[in-house]
Amino acid sequence: MNLLGFGPKVDYSELKKNGAIILDVRSPQEYKEGHIKGSINIPVDGLRNNLGKLKGKEDKTVITCCASGMRSATAKGVLKAKGFKMVHNGGAWISLDSKLN
Repeated sequence: MNLLGFGPKVDYSELKKNGAIILDVRSPQEYKEGHIKGSINIPVDGLRNNLGKLKGKEDKTVITCCASGMRSATAKGVLKAKGFKMVHNGGAWISLDSKLN
């Protein structure tokens, strides 16, 4: 058992190659200033009301990201509660972007 709560290292690049959805949960303004190519922007505060944009993708892997990792952690919880099975908190979008390339 891992007492710190850190699971096995996630290979985000491999997940993306296998069709993972990158979900950026920052504000539209933040997203406009820079984001991961191909990511979907649904701000965390509107995520529950915009799950239709992810309809039919509940079985796909979703990687959430934001500016620091706090909002993406919240988004991960929302998605898990709504039936998404494979959700990873990718943390800050800039560091996630570097892990994808």
